[in-house]
Amino acid sequence: MFLGELGIENEKLHTLFLHLISLYLSLSLSCRHSLPSLPFPLPPTLSPPSHSPFLSLSPLPLIPPSSHSIPSLSFPLPPTRSPPSHSPFLPLSLLSHLQESFDGLSSLKQLLIDRNRVEEIQPGAFSQLGFLNLLSLTHNQLTYIPNMAFQGLQNIKWLRLSHNSVNYMATEAFAGLFTLTRLSLDHNELQFFPTETMTRLPEVTRLDLSFNPMTFLGEETVSMNKLTHLFMDHMSLQDLSHTAVSLSPSLTHLDLSHNQLRVLQPFTPASPKLARLNLAGNPIYCNCYLLPLREWGIRKKVKLMGVCGGPAHFSGENLEAIHPRDLRCQSQEAMLKAEFEEQTRVMSPPTPEPINKVKCPANCACEGETHHSSCENRGHNKVPLGFSPDTRLLDLRGNHFHYIPANSFPGVAKVVSLHLQRCKIVEVEPGAFHGLKGLVYLYLSENELDSLSPDAFKGMPQLTYLHLEKNKFTVFPKGAFKLLPGLLALHMENNSIAKLEPGILNGAEKLRGLYLTSNFINGVAPRALDPSPDLDTLHLGGNKLKEVPSDALAKTGNLGELRLSGNPIRWIGPHAFQPLARALKDLYLDGMGLEKVRGYIYMPVHLWFSCHSSTFSLFSCISLHSLAISYAPVSLLSYSLPMTCLCFVVLVQMSKDSLAGLGAGLRSLYLEGNQLEEVPDFNPLTGLEVINLAENPLLCDCPLLPLRMWIEKVNLKVRATCVHPPELRGRRVKDVHVFKACPGGESLPSAPLPKVSKPPKSTKPKPAHLNAPRQVKVVKTKTKARKIQTPKPTVSKKTTKRSMVV
Repeated sequence: MFLGELGIENEKLHTLFLHLISLYLSLSLSCRHSLPSLPFPLPPTLSPPSHSPFLSLSPLPLIPPSSHSIPSLSFPLPPTRSPPSHSPFLPLSLLSHLQESFDGLSSLKQLLIDRNRVEEIQPGAFSQLGFLNLLSLTHNQLTYIPNMAFQGLQNIKWLRLSHNSVNYMATEAFAGLFTLTRLSLDHNELQFFPTETMTRLPEVTRLDLSFNPMTFLGEETVSMNKLTHLFMDHMSLQDLSHTAVSLSPSLTHLDLSHNQLRVLQPFTPASPKLARLNLAGNPIYCNCYLLPLREWGIRKKVKLMGVCGGPAHFSGENLEAIHPRDLRCQSQEAMLKAEFEEQTRVMSPPTPEPINKVKCPANCACEGETHHSSCENRGHNKVPLGFSPDTRLLDLRGNHFHYIPANSFPGVAKVVSLHLQRCKIVEVEPGAFHGLKGLVYLYLSENELDSLSPDAFKGMPQLTYLHLEKNKFTVFPKGAFKLLPGLLALHMENNSIAKLEPGILNGAEKLRGLYLTSNFINGVAPRALDPSPDLDTLHLGGNKLKEVPSDALAKTGNLGELRLSGNPIRWIGPHAFQPLARALKDLYLDGMGLEKVRGYIYMPVHLWFSCHSSTFSLFSCISLHSLAISYAPVSLLSYSLPMTCLCFVVLVQMSKDSLAGLGAGLRSLYLEGNQLEEVPDFNPLTGLEVINLAENPLLCDCPLLPLRMWIEKVNLKVRATCVHPPELRGRRVKDVHVFKACPGGESLPSAPLPKVSKPPKSTKPKPAHLNAPRQVKVVKTKTKARKIQTPKPTVSKKTTKRSMVV
C-alpha cells in the first residue's frame, strides 16, 4: 500500500521513516545485494534495481508531517492513485532537507527530481553526489538559482532545469561545474541572456534557452569558448547584434527559429565555424537589407534555414533559393507604399482559434505555446480585456479604438511587444499603459495622434523602442519621454513637425536612434539634441532644412550615422561636420540639390581673363570677399568692385573644406543626385568604403583634377560621370585624360588610343592598300571612314585635333 495510507502523524516517526528509506537505498546501492524487506512496501518510484546507480524521485508520494515541522514544498502523487484525504503529500520546502537522504549515495550517477514542486535550491544540497553525471529538475517551480547551488557535483555532464519559472540566476550559480557540457534552461522566464553567469561554464558545448521571453541580444553577449550548439528558438527576439556571438569561436549551430526577426546582419569574422543558421518562422523581409547576410552565407558556406516573409513576390521562398542579385530595394517612399499595400491586401478573415487555446477575450486568437495573442482587424472599438497573464506579444492592429483610456491593459504585466498600429487613435490618456512593467516595444504608428500627455507613458520603465511614425504631430511632443529612462530608439517619421526646440528630449538621456525622416523641419535649435549625448543615429532626410545644423550637432560627438538626404540645402560651408569628426561613419547628402549658382557680374581689371572662361569659382580668387556676398544681388556687387567687363560667373555651393575634420573614421559618403560640378577634398577620408557621386553634372576640367588624382590612388569604385564639356558627356571621370594637361596632372596615366570599329571593306582594288599600309592604319584611328587621298596630310590633321582636345 502507499505510505500515505499508514497514517503516520507523529513528527519523530516521520523523521525516523525518512532515515530508514535513506539507509535502505544507501545499502542497496553500495553493497550491491538484496536486503531484507522493509516492514512496509516502498512506492514504485522509490524501488531502484538492485545494481542500478539511478534514483528517481519523480514524483515522490510521501505523507506530510505536522504543519510546524517542514513547510510548503510537496511532491505530488502519481495520477493513477489517490491518497487518503487526510495525508495527500509530503511537503518538503527545500532540497537541503533531502541532503541527509543522499548520504551514502556517493556512487549515484543519475538523479531525476522531475515534476515536483521544488521552489528553491540551497547550496550544498548535492554535495554528497560527487559522481553524479545527470541531474534533472524539470517541471518544478524554481524561480531563482543562488550562488554555489550545485556545489560538489564534480563529474556532472548534463544539468536539466527546463520547464521552471527561472527569471534570475546569480553570477556564481554554476560555479565549480568544470565538467558540465550540456545545460538545458528552456521553458523558463529569462528576459536577458545571463552573460556573467555563463562565463563560469568553460566546458559547455550545448546550451538550450528556447521558450524564454528574450527580446534582444546585444554586443558580445554570448561569451562561451567551447559552445558549439546554441538554441534560442521560440522566443521574442526582435533585434540581434552582429557581434552577439563573436566571443564564442567554436559555435557551429545557431537556432533562432520562430522569433520576430525581420532583418539580420552578417555575424563578424569572429564566428569562423558557424555552419547552420536556423531562421525558420521569422518574418524575414527579402530585399536589399538581406543582401549582406545572403552574400555572407554564400561566402562562408553557412546554411540559412527559413523562408521569406515578404515582399509578396518572395513570400514563402526558401532563403537558400534567393539569388543575391534579386535582393533589391526601391526608394523609401516606394517601399513604404508597397508594404502598406501588402498589408492591406493580406487583410484576411479572422484567424481560427487554436485547439489548445488559453484564456482569451471574445473575437481574438490566443496561443498558449508562444504566448502570443491577436485581435488584429476584428473591429473592436475598445481594448479587449481578459488576456492570459503570460501573454508576451499582444497584437491589436487595425481596430477602431480612437481613445486609449487609463489602465487599459490590466493583468498583462509580462507583455513585451504591444502593437496598436492603424487603430485611429487620437488621444492616449495619462496612465493608459500603467502596469506594463515588462513592455519593450510599443507601436503606435499610423494613427491620428497630434499630441501626447507628459504622463502618457507612465508605468513602462522598460520601454526601449517607441514607434510614432505616420501620425499628425506638428510639434515635437516635448516632455512626453521623461518617464522613459531606457528609451533607445524613437521613430517619428512621416509627421508634420516643423522645428526641433531645446528640451524636446528631456528624460531620454540614453536615446541612441532618432528617426525624423519626411517631416517639415526647417530648423534645429542649437541645444535641441543636448539631452541625448549618446545619440548614434540621426535621420533628418526629406525635411525643409536649408543648412547643416552644425550648432545643434555640437554635443552629439558619438553620432555615427547622419542622414540629410532630400533637404533643400544649397550650401555647405567649411567644417560643417567638425563636431562629428570623432565618431561619424555614414553621411548621407544625396538628393539635396547642392549646386552652383550662375549669374553675370562685373569683374576687376586684374581678373579680366575670367571673362574668357566658361566658368569661374570665387573660391579660387583670394582678392574677392565672395563668401560674404554670395547671396547678394548683382547690383550690389557692381558698386562694391571696380568694373571693367561683364563676366559670367559660378558661385560654388559646397566648400572644398566642407568635409574638413572628417578623417579615417568615415566609411560611406553619399552625394548622388545633386548639381555639383566640383567636389570637396576627399584626401583625408582614408577609411571610405562607399562613395557615390552619380547624377551630378561634373565639369571635367582642371578644377576637377584633385578628384581625378584621388580616384587614381584609392581602391574604390567611384561613380562619377562627366556632363561638361559636351564632348565628354557620359564618360567616367577615371577614363577622361584631359586632366593630364593640367598643372600637376602630368603623373596621370597616358591616354590609350581609342578603339574604333573597322570601316567597311573598300571596293577599290587591293593595290591601294598595299602601297602604304602604315598610313592606312593611322587613318583607321580617326573618327569616321573617309576617302583618303594622301596619307601625310591625314596624319598631320589628326595630330592637330588631338592637341585641341587635350
